[in-house]
This record gives sequence, C-alpha cells and structure tokens, in this order.
Amino acid sequence: MEESLLLLEHSNHQEEDISKRNEIIHWKVFFEEVKKLGYLGGPLVIVLLCQYFLQVISMMMVGHLGQLPLSSSAIAISLSGVTGFSLLLGMASALETICGQAYGAKQYKKLGLQTYTSIFCLFLVCIPISLVWIFMGKILVFIGQDPQISHEAGKFIIWLIPALFAYATLQPLIRYFQTQSMITPMVITSFAILCFHIPLSWVLVFKFGLRNLGGALGIGISYWLNAVILGFYIKFSPLCEKTRAPISMEIFRGMKQFFRLAIPSAIMICLEWWSFELLILMSGILPNPQLETSVLSICLQTIATLYAIPYGVGAAVSTRVSNELGAGNPQGARIATFAAIFLAIAEMSIVTTTLFMSRSIFGYTFSNEKEVVSYVTDMAPLICLSIILDSIQGIMSGIARGCGWQHIGAFINLGAFYLCGIPIAAILGFWANLRGKGLWIGIQSGAFLQTILLCLVTGFTNWEKQASNAKERLFGDGTKNVLVH
Repeated sequence: MEESLLLLEHSNHQEEDISKRNEIIHWKVFFEEVKKLGYLGGPLVIVLLCQYFLQVISMMMVGHLGQLPLSSSAIAISLSGVTGFSLLLGMASALETICGQAYGAKQYKKLGLQTYTSIFCLFLVCIPISLVWIFMGKILVFIGQDPQISHEAGKFIIWLIPALFAYATLQPLIRYFQTQSMITPMVITSFAILCFHIPLSWVLVFKFGLRNLGGALGIGISYWLNAVILGFYIKFSPLCEKTRAPISMEIFRGMKQFFRLAIPSAIMICLEWWSFELLILMSGILPNPQLETSVLSICLQTIATLYAIPYGVGAAVSTRVSNELGAGNPQGARIATFAAIFLAIAEMSIVTTTLFMSRSIFGYTFSNEKEVVSYVTDMAPLICLSIILDSIQGIMSGIARGCGWQHIGAFINLGAFYLCGIPIAAILGFWANLRGKGLWIGIQSGAFLQTILLCLVTGFTNWEKQASNAKERLFGDGTKNVLVH
C-alpha cells in the first residue's frame, strides 16, 4: 500500500514537473515571438516615418514661399492622398497576404511574380487617377473653391503625377522585402533618400526657381530613386535569388487573384483615411472655422505621425501571421497575434502617458497662439484615447491582412465610420454645439466600434481554417504547376 502511495506521489511530481516545463516553453516561445516582432516592427516604423516625412519636408520648403503656395500645396497634397496615394497603399497591402503566405509555404517564385503583377496592376489604376488629377484645378473651381488657390493646387497636383507612378512601384517592392523580413535594405534606402530629399527640395524650390512646383517634383524624384535602388537590389543581391522570378505571361495570370484581395484591402484602408479627411472638411463650416480647423488639423497630424508605430508593428504581425499560415502552422500564427497585442499595450501605455504628462506644452509644437494651445490642451485626453484605439486597431488590421480577410475589415470600417462615427460627429459638432470636440468624439466613437469588431473577429478566428484557406489560396488558383519550391 505504501509503495503504491509512493508511486502515485512520484507520478504526481512528474506530471507537475512536465506541466511547469511546458509552461516555461510556452512563455519562452511567446517572448521569442515578441522579440521577432520587435526586430521586424521597429525598422518598419523607421521606413514609414522616412517616407511620410518626404511630403512634410516639401511642405515645409513651400511654406516659406508665402500663404498662397502653402495653402494650395496643402490642398493638393491632401487631395492626392485621398484620391491616389491611399488607394495605391491599400491595394499594395494585398501582397501582405499573398506574398507572406507564399513565402511561408516556400513558394518563392510566386512571391516574385505577384510583386511584378501588383506593379503592373497599380500602373493600370494610376492612369484614370492621373486623368482626374489633370483636371483637378477645374474640379475645385466647379465645387466653389477659391479660383486662385484652385489654379495653383491644380498645377501642383499635375506635377505630382510622376510621384503617383513611383509610389505604385515602390509600395509592392516594400511588401516584397517586408514579407521576407528583409528589413535592412528598406531602412538604409529610406533613410538615405530622406537625407537626399532635404537638399533636393531646397534646390528645386529656391535655386531652380520652380517654387511650389519644385516641392511636387522633389517628391516624385525621391520616390522614383527609392524604387530604382530597391529594384536594383532585387536584381543583383544574392539574398533575393530564390524569390527573383523572370518576367513572363504569368504576371497577367495572377491579376485576378491580386484584384480579388486588393480591392477590399483598398476599401478597408481608404474608408478610414477618408473619414478623417471628411472631419477636417466638416470643421471648416463650424463657427470660428480657422480655430476649429487648425486644432483638428493638429490633432490629426499628431495621431497620423504616431500611427506609424502601431502600423509598423501591424505590418510585422501581418508578415509573421501570413508566413506561419502559409507554412501550415496555425499555432505559430496564434502566438504571433498574442505577442503583437502585448507590444501594442506596451507601446500605447508609454506614448499616451508621455503625451498626457506634456499636454500643457504640447500645443506649442504647432502654434504660439494661446487660444490654439489652450484648445489643444483640452483635446489632449481625447487624443490619448485615439492613440489607444489606433494602437489596438493597427495590430488587428495587420492580422486581417495576414489572414486575408480584408473584405470583413472593409465592411467593419464602412459600418463603424459611415453609419456610426460620421453621423455622431455631425450631431455632437453641430446640433449639440460641441464644435470641434464633438466632431472628434464622434469620429472616435466610430474608431471604438471598429476596434471592438476587429477584436471580436480576431478572437473568434479559427486558425486551423485560416491555414487551410492559405493553402487553398496558394494551390487552388490554377498555378500549382508553375510554382517552384
């Protein structure tokens, strides 16, 4: 009897030891994933900020020319983002699904082919956008904008057309490197181009006498130079040898699959982007529109800049999730999701605490007028809430792109912002007379609903089914015979 009890006790101790060992292994795997996401997401944030500051620097140069060049260029850049760059960015995000899963499944040639396919498809999309941009000046006059500002904005956006085609080349190349976790070439080229862009803009704007048009031309030159350098790296680097594919008719065969994911991906990103642009337009018809528009523009500029952090981590988790699903490892995708959420909580805690503690002096970064600074101080808690929502939403959107359920994200954004956020913003801003603060609360109610719905979809995700869908996406489109391991 005593021997049986000893054996039972020994067996229980063994089970406890195994349980503790498994728990240690799970935590070790989790923190290894956190480390991978950090190494991938951190450099991606740098790449995003470097590209974002290209337009900011051009605007800063143009701002020294006077009020008319600045206002017309600001309108042109805003319109180019809404009608062109946001659409291309969204469509290129489809590669995070296709290329990420292809790389995970070791279908390396498909990764290269889909990159070429996306560049060709985005070039096709650029043609009608360019036609709209050519007539943008007349369109602005037609809708009642100031003729002088409209004329200058129209000229500026025409000179941005080369940048549009460069962007259509650059974004797929970035996804090509991102989905392979090849971050170093992107970081080096992005930073080098940013350093080159500063003197280039100065020379074009002031020395060559192109004035505000030099700012537009500088953006195009820098985008093209970045794309050309990355293209040469793909062509000649031995690190890209296994994913480098010859240009062939397979490019055209992959168009259907690309557009099937690119269109909902673009809708998902554009609907959110456009809702915030609409917010600025609504602020222009409030009482004291100069103050309201200035403050909301500061708020929007702040969260747009800080959004680079969760978007970079979101791009990293998109890569990790798509790689793991492509490799048939649903458990790895699940762990990557939890690791990304952990990073999001850590990031938003640091950023919101820092911003809230400095809220009384934060406004002086943008303006010296006491009325503006005081208004921005009042808005600081709402900005902190926006950062919290953006941090979570950025991660969840990345998971959506990694899994390939962008169509669900598109419906969520449509409902959250246009059936909830914008109507509430209009009611609070105009009817409840909360003005700019009401507009911001309204749009953030939409962002809150968006975040909740994305969390629910992610929480109920069947990862085994997502891995099966990835396999079907890779081999079920009639291209299995041309894929090379």
